[in-house]
Amino acid sequence: MSNRFKPKFNIKKGDNVVVIAGDDKDAKKPRVVLEVFPEKSRVLVEGVNIVTKHTKPSARNTRGGIVKKEAPIHISNVMLWDAKAGAGVKVKRTREEGKLVRVSKKSGEAIK
Repeated sequence: MSNRFKPKFNIKKGDNVVVIAGDDKDAKKPRVVLEVFPEKSRVLVEGVNIVTKHTKPSARNTRGGIVKKEAPIHISNVMLWDAKAGAGVKVKRTREEGKLVRVSKKSGEAIK
């Protein structure tokens, strides 16, 4: 992806989000973002999109077997969680003291 048209996302690692689409959809249960993949427009969310992976025994993993782990989901399927509003919210960016701050459109509070 070229740097000229690189997308900007309002979701960062460590944010609380709600899943608004897919099998794990729950608009009232906030979850934590573990990692963001901006080049693929995907996020890794704790406890969402669990896949089973079959692993062979190796020097590191002597037992092998079936491992359950999270797989990334598209960033459009999550919304930032606002604790004050108690729901997922849209976000706008404003400048405060020379820094960009994410502000909830519902409550008007800055998101940390």
